Amino acid sequence: MSTSRLPYYLANTAQAPNHDLAVLDKYSGEVAAEVAVADAAAIEAAIAAASAAQAAMRALKPHARQAILQHCITRLRERFDELALTLCIEAGKPIRDAEGEVTRLIDTFGIAAEETLRIDGQMPNLEISPRTAGYRGFVRRVPIGACSFITPFNFPLNLVAHKVAPAIAAGCPFVLKPSEKTPLGALIIGQILAETDLPRGAFSILPCRIEDADPFVSDERLRLLSFTGGQVGWQLKARAGRKKVVLELGGNAACIVDGDQRDKLDAIVERLILGAYYQSGQSCIKVQRIFVHASLHAQLRERFVAAARALRCGDPRSRDTFLGPVIDAAAAQRLEQWIAEAVAAGARLLCGGTRQGNMLAATVLEHVPDDARLNRLEVFGPVALLSAFDDFDAALARVNDSDYGLQAGVFTDSLAHTLRAWDELEVGGVIINDIPSFRVDNMPYGGVKLSGLGREGIRCAIADMTEPRLLVVRG
Repeated sequence: MSTSRLPYYLANTAQAPNHDLAVLDKYSGEVAAEVAVADAAAIEAAIAAASAAQAAMRALKPHARQAILQHCITRLRERFDELALTLCIEAGKPIRDAEGEVTRLIDTFGIAAEETLRIDGQMPNLEISPRTAGYRGFVRRVPIGACSFITPFNFPLNLVAHKVAPAIAAGCPFVLKPSEKTPLGALIIGQILAETDLPRGAFSILPCRIEDADPFVSDERLRLLSFTGGQVGWQLKARAGRKKVVLELGGNAACIVDGDQRDKLDAIVERLILGAYYQSGQSCIKVQRIFVHASLHAQLRERFVAAARALRCGDPRSRDTFLGPVIDAAAAQRLEQWIAEAVAAGARLLCGGTRQGNMLAATVLEHVPDDARLNRLEVFGPVALLSAFDDFDAALARVNDSDYGLQAGVFTDSLAHTLRAWDELEVGGVIINDIPSFRVDNMPYGGVKLSGLGREGIRCAIADMTEPRLLVVRG
């Protein structure tokens, strides 16, 4: 295949001092593109430019910010097929999933364009006692300033959009470090942003080496750090200094199937299969732990295992492929090791568990010990664990027996069980009658415990990227 050569973006400008980063086609293993890598000097220049651009971005009127986002939407639609194929190649994402992510990318920019005109304020009543008679209060939200964004490999378009689009809406310049495994989509977004009238220094998109990346975290000129990724996020928070920090750090999402769902098992299995194995399970809210009422467990297990075995694995470019590769061989080897550990400790392997390179077959296990890494940690691969329960409250407790708490799903027709799940589950979101993998790009999204800090979602992100400024007038 032909190899493209892409620049990075420093202060809105394409620069290619080198092409040192080889981006692999995750299915074939061939070099798909060569990307410029930013060194420490380039990162320093980008942060300085973002800091210098704060006043110009703050002065950019809401209608102008909205017009920039609308330009992005138009160009993203025009480049839809290119973006989907890029995802297929750099992330190994099956083409149908890739097209779904591009659709969400466009939706996310669209939500931000709408929210740009909704950043408003308040008029608090200050006349609460004779002492304050004649005082009026006004509050408006102003941009927080230069922001730092670090994004992972699994959604290399939409997770970039969830940081970049609200930053533009809020009037904040930013520096972005995309994953070195999947930088291509972010750089295409950079190409589109470079076509706009954003002030110079408003954005930089810089693939870089880990050893050069510390300023994205520690530089005091940056007012906010938004990081999506693994548990290293807590270490980044410790180094972030006085800046605001938002973390989305994954989970081991659980789903409960209540005892009143007997007539809905086929539809539930279809959703569970999607949640467990879409994009090879490389999602923070993939279905990992499935708790099924004992009266339904045998039936659901039979149908779920049959459906998992039937999933088509292969080239992500094929529309018949459901299960593509995981991000690299090391990830597949880790999964293989965790599966072997669980089986050695008494788990029963119902299907899958076999690996070829970075392809792992859809895997189902039951009787996985509570202390197994496969149960305690984030799998981030095409593996699901089945367990039976007799008591709904006990199932809630098992969901909560986790260091993570991002989202959970509950299939039930009981209003009482719905409300109890909402009251008791220690997660950022409870999804009733669907899988925890459900997400709409305008909803508050984030977790508790080790799953993170703060919330994503466009309105939440804009709130983080702005701060209230009070005016008091004495009449």
